[in-house]
Amino acid sequence: MNTRRTNLAAGALAAALLYAASCSPSVRAQTPNANSATAPLFKDFVDEAGRTVHVPQPVRRIVSLSPSLTETIYALGLQDRLVGDTDYCDYPPAAQKKPKVGGAINPSIEQIVALRPDLVLVTKLNRLETVHALGNLGIPSYATDPHTVQEIVTSTERLADMLGAPEAGASVAAGLELHLADLRQRLSASIPRRVLFVVWADPLISVGKDTFIADALRLAGAASIVDSSQDWPQISLEEVVRLQPDYLVFAESHSETAKSDFDVLAERPGWRGLDAVRNRRYAVISDAVNRPAPRIVSAIEDLAKQLHPKAFSTRPEDEKNQKIPTTTQPQLSFRLMASIGGWSAVLEDCACAL
Repeated sequence: MNTRRTNLAAGALAAALLYAASCSPSVRAQTPNANSATAPLFKDFVDEAGRTVHVPQPVRRIVSLSPSLTETIYALGLQDRLVGDTDYCDYPPAAQKKPKVGGAINPSIEQIVALRPDLVLVTKLNRLETVHALGNLGIPSYATDPHTVQEIVTSTERLADMLGAPEAGASVAAGLELHLADLRQRLSASIPRRVLFVVWADPLISVGKDTFIADALRLAGAASIVDSSQDWPQISLEEVVRLQPDYLVFAESHSETAKSDFDVLAERPGWRGLDAVRNRRYAVISDAVNRPAPRIVSAIEDLAKQLHPKAFSTRPEDEKNQKIPTTTQPQLSFRLMASIGGWSAVLEDCACAL
């Protein structure tokens, strides 16, 4: 135990020394100083974990510890401020070229420090130890924690405000609201399809009723057959056969089964007891549905079109009425580019998705 404490103390000291060494004279001069006429400006924000965060103004250097936050930074057009992200930040493709600081659960504090961030963006799946270590080094962290699609929209807008880009946040939010309103109108007369969202096939894991993914299903005209307060409940195949969902829903690239081979899944013991399997009623959508970022709306639209194709048989006059205003088009480019939230291997995959 003493050896462990000594190692932790040595690691923290090394990180502190690295931070001091990595700061240029101009950066060190920004340290608050009562005798300095050029002391930096700070503004307090309450993040989505309820913490008051002392954020330097302006925020020029950002490290993201979440793929969903990295996506959001790009959707806001603020990627030039992103100086580092995690090994799992893979969308858009340009994010893969950013300096990496390790995984979302176990990032390297030393690598984060070396990037000299003004702010680190985190989610509830990042460890408290990481947040505390950053705080001890004087590096503020801001947490997001949306639980519904509407909260994703609001969270995006709040993040933009905190970063000093309220116009970008308002534009992205307006575009998302426009598409969600269109979905509500199109699906208003549709009966929700009963679905099983397959997070993992073996063991069979789905999503709880209070997750943003379950909310996304509802917005797509679907209703999960899983009624659980757990975020990632394990469900027996026997129970699924009893409930008989209308459709199985998979997120592409989430697991090897969901990725490509529905026929292999159909041949597994028990799965042939599902009418949806025998009749090949399944939908595969973008793994954007697994990330609480603006791009999730494109996955919702995709699923809605597969479950309710007749609702999207648009007449010419309808297309005219649904034209996207010019002012929102630049911020909606994520839709044209199109494409995981926290179990040991599954846990890391899910955490790295968020």
